[in-house]
Amino acid sequence: MFPTYANVSERMAAPPALAISTVIFALRPSAVSGRPTLWLPLVKRIREPFEGMWALPGGPMTQAESLQDAAARNLRETTGLAPAYLEQLYAFGGLHRSPSERVVSIVYWALVQPTEAAMAQESANVKWVRADATGPLAFDHNEIVEYALWRLRNKMTYGSIAYHFLGEKFTLAAVREVYEAVLNRSVDPANFRRQLMTAPQIEATDEYLQGGKHRPPRLYRYTGVEAGGPPGFHQLS
Repeated sequence: MFPTYANVSERMAAPPALAISTVIFALRPSAVSGRPTLWLPLVKRIREPFEGMWALPGGPMTQAESLQDAAARNLRETTGLAPAYLEQLYAFGGLHRSPSERVVSIVYWALVQPTEAAMAQESANVKWVRADATGPLAFDHNEIVEYALWRLRNKMTYGSIAYHFLGEKFTLAAVREVYEAVLNRSVDPANFRRQLMTAPQIEATDEYLQGGKHRPPRLYRYTGVEAGGPPGFHQLS
């Protein structure tokens, strides 16, 4: 019995392991309606604990890396993505997150544009799922996704974070589609357009979106500094 007791004692005295995980949000068309919906990629666990289950992209960090660098490297290695928007979200350190050891995860979140998301191809170990329908995940990753969704939806109501889902130029209808996809509800088009037209960070260009059946809509650009900057929007309904 002594060796078992020693192993348990050593495990209890050891410092927690540190890991990095990332929630990656992207817009993809619904298979039913064709309208944008909120998705995220998952990776399949190839070792215990939770071997064979799906989880958020992530992994350990090295002695030579900053937290941000470790998050970016893990994303490249697991999904092939290198998103421009990568921000620290929260730290998760519950006592029973892992059955094998104490692990503290520094969680980042990333927002990617459709062109970036298209570069992350699905494989046997990587799949994209609806953000609100992930199914059971390894560790406490369901809790992490739920928290990330809550944070994202809160930021959508007052900041400029929506523009990280879009390209440099966009239509007002595309902005509305981002809000509807993230908030998972419809917004009134006329009221939404009025609010956008009065937002100081929105600038009309002389270009129009071509290729449609109707009168081409004007393209706009966002002129703000960052997603957490001055408020440009209020609660939209």
